[in-house]
Amino acid sequence: MKTPAQSELILNEDGSVYHLKLKDKHIADTVLVVGDQNRVNRISSKFYSIEYQIDNREFRTHTGLYKGVRLTVLSTGIGTDNIDIVINELDAAVNINPDTRQVNKTLRSLNIIRLGTTGGIQPEIPIDSLLISEKAVGLDGLLNFYETSISEEDKAFEEAFYNHVSFISELAKPYIRSASSDLMQRLQGEALTGFTLTAPGFYAPQTRSLRLPLKQANLFDKYQTFEYNGKKVTNFEMETSALYGLGQALGHHCCTICAVIANRANGVFSKDHSAAEEKLIMYVLNKLTA
Repeated sequence: MKTPAQSELILNEDGSVYHLKLKDKHIADTVLVVGDQNRVNRISSKFYSIEYQIDNREFRTHTGLYKGVRLTVLSTGIGTDNIDIVINELDAAVNINPDTRQVNKTLRSLNIIRLGTTGGIQPEIPIDSLLISEKAVGLDGLLNFYETSISEEDKAFEEAFYNHVSFISELAKPYIRSASSDLMQRLQGEALTGFTLTAPGFYAPQTRSLRLPLKQANLFDKYQTFEYNGKKVTNFEMETSALYGLGQALGHHCCTICAVIANRANGVFSKDHSAAEEKLIMYVLNKLTA
């Protein structure tokens, strides 16, 4: 592998990665990623101690201890474009020597868990429940820019989904990636599991229409009626496909668990989404330290 040029691996003067402003020492083996900066403070307020607090742009990082376990919590902002930055730079910080720009001989494999919010697609998914993304369907097209491998199972899912939905040619071809089975097992309990649609926007890409019409108006019905091995697509969100695709390709273990704060099929929204988010935070922290 060639040494990346200064314009490819951009480092700050202190050797930290450009956007995240992080070095290897700042990053715990388990990283909790959240969209909202304020959720970083909310999670780290539970920590018994904090080692590092680093802010740059929308990326806020706190690393500390919770029940004796070292954890990093990092805000990504919204969308798979930000996940592209976050996963590549997390990996660079822990696996590329900033002085030589050479990949380390011994690679670190991180556990990266996304704590997010989501909207249910199926009417039976309860508001304020927790949902683990077993698979992510990327509607964003990001992973199509990378040369990555795909399991035979995910390839079969991908073909079945594409054929069922019949996307018009103007839209990006969807891709499928799966969660880490080890992390899924650690997080299982009262949480549901499902197939997650990762959209490149909040409105039309998630079939919402305010003043502008949708290019392909039947997509919600297509998503709702798709089944694979007896399981259905369960929810919309905006980051997981890139997290799974890039994380898996770089040798990291990734999993998303979300609080369901809306049900699109029923047209309802949580009466107290803050309480649902608090439930999610404590559920994950206690699962990781049990």
